[in-house]
Amino acid sequence: MSESGDDERRPGQQGRRRGNGPNGTGSNEKELASQQVQIQSKRFYIDVKENQRGRFIKLAEVGVGGRKSRIVLSIAAAHDLKQFLCEFSDLNAQMGPSQPNQQNSSESKRGELDAGLIKSEIITKDRKRYYLDFKENQRGRFLRISMVVQRGPRAFIAIPAQGLIEFKDHLSDMLERYGVGFEQEQPQPDLPESKSVKADNKIFYFDSGSNARGVFLKISEVRQSRYRTSITIPQAHLAEVRDQINDFLNKLPASPSATEASQQ
Repeated sequence: MSESGDDERRPGQQGRRRGNGPNGTGSNEKELASQQVQIQSKRFYIDVKENQRGRFIKLAEVGVGGRKSRIVLSIAAAHDLKQFLCEFSDLNAQMGPSQPNQQNSSESKRGELDAGLIKSEIITKDRKRYYLDFKENQRGRFLRISMVVQRGPRAFIAIPAQGLIEFKDHLSDMLERYGVGFEQEQPQPDLPESKSVKADNKIFYFDSGSNARGVFLKISEVRQSRYRTSITIPQAHLAEVRDQINDFLNKLPASPSATEASQQ
């Protein structure tokens, strides 16, 4: 482990400011501290950063060729993650040694899309959703942490089960030194609560949010495989979209279920 010791970074990077903050505000961000964590053959970074919206944690996993996968959490969400790291580590210890051969057999029964899933948890903070999936494959058990983003594929990192406590210790150290006073969720506009609709093997989520450009509604489609697609509709166009949907419904023939319901 090293703090601000990434050999890929230029000297004096700690404390420097960068443009275009991760929260989409376009404001400068300042790096306060960085820790490098080596777990088996994987290299991770835990960065504490700050912009005009507050202080936050950025987790990064360095892959082949130096490519990084990044997860951004508020201080409040990072505290929740710390607790789940302990719980998943305890679960891994209770399960005993990993058995890849037995796991391959169970994967064939459950199918490839949900193969190896042992337990899942969800963190919802600051109108963001994080999925924690404890899984197992031929290389062993690991915790996959994924962040739902408004555009593009879901960002994720994968921590080997043997390193969960070590990762938690480094995260705790950062939170103790830089997270005091930032534990509360960031203030948000008074917006409607999130809703969901289950349709066959899909779930549709309706989440309101806000950014520098105003209020919006995000509609996400999540399948059983956790594959997600989403669209974002600005507040100014919500009524227009609603009218288009109503017009579409009025022109559709009545479904069998709707006809039966009206006759009862």
